[in-house]
Amino acid sequence: MASTKCKLGSFIELRENTNANLSYGIPDVRGVNNLKELMPTKADLNGRDLSKFQIVYPGEFVFNHRTSRNGSKFSIAYNDGAKPVICTEDYVVFRIKPECEKELSARWLYMFFNRPEFDRYVITNSWGSSTEFYNWEDVQAVELELPPYPVQQKYVDIYNAMLANQQSYEHGLDDLKHTFETLLDKHKQTSPKRTVGSILREVDCRNEDNSITDVQGINISKQFMPSIANTHEVDLSKYKVVQKGQFAFSGMQTGRDECIRIALFDRDSPVIISPAYTVLESKDPTVLSEYVMMWFSRKEVDRLGWFMSDASIRTNLDKDRFYEIEIPVPDIKIQQDIVDIFKAYNARKEIAEKLKAQIQNICPILIKGSIEEGMRTNEA
Repeated sequence: MASTKCKLGSFIELRENTNANLSYGIPDVRGVNNLKELMPTKADLNGRDLSKFQIVYPGEFVFNHRTSRNGSKFSIAYNDGAKPVICTEDYVVFRIKPECEKELSARWLYMFFNRPEFDRYVITNSWGSSTEFYNWEDVQAVELELPPYPVQQKYVDIYNAMLANQQSYEHGLDDLKHTFETLLDKHKQTSPKRTVGSILREVDCRNEDNSITDVQGINISKQFMPSIANTHEVDLSKYKVVQKGQFAFSGMQTGRDECIRIALFDRDSPVIISPAYTVLESKDPTVLSEYVMMWFSRKEVDRLGWFMSDASIRTNLDKDRFYEIEIPVPDIKIQQDIVDIFKAYNARKEIAEKLKAQIQNICPILIKGSIEEGMRTNEA
């Protein structure tokens, strides 16, 4: 068997199975992100006619043919799960033809799509004025250097082994999250409540000697991140210093984002933040800072912040109102137990995310390796 040059359209076929009988509901709706994953949709589906949605069965591909404003990436995903999902009728669903399943591996094809080279190819060949598209006919026209099926499978096996390792870390995440969320809910009902103002105090240490140049901000994921603001010719001596174990808080746009922007700094080297932020630290040794941060990581607290925001256009959460938020505070040993579970969850999640990034990064290498091995087969 030898490598062959061919067009993808020879191996794939369009699928048009709608959810006409409403066999699938809102919990089954998925979108496609630019990481080439199926994900629960963020769209408001109230009033949407789900009977028009398309069914994506296991082993089928689905893509969004709109390529504008998508991070220069092509949003395509492969349903490698055990259950069907449904997607908006605007998406395109296809599969490898049954008679071609021993010529083209679906997983190999997904790896082929999951490369920066293919994203660039799609964006370059998209068409349209205000909105650009890459349609079914364009996918069919994609040219392949297709290795023999056994060679494809060899490289797919490498990919699957890495995927299984990543998923082994991911599978335990839900259990760990459920454990600490259950404990927090329990102590919400049974533990005495304390206001934020009785637990935290404001700290105002400025970068007066300009010794710190690492300027940070806070994102809506409640993490510190390098500031995107232009600090050229800005007087950094007026910026506030954040030390390990301290919080940074911003009440700006809490209502708009439905998020209380607060983050706990956990690195050894201090950073500086805009004077518009508030720096806080614990003033009570019986309350762990990590426990406080856990509480502010909950969606219900973000919703409370949204409710307490003012009526201005920016819907800010004033500092005085922030100080009024109440937190249930159990015994410090119980706090530590919950924090330990939370840390284990975050450590496992971080490993899973790193492994996922490695898997995505290795797709170009695996595809290149399989094509080169297929060519050597031709030469032999």
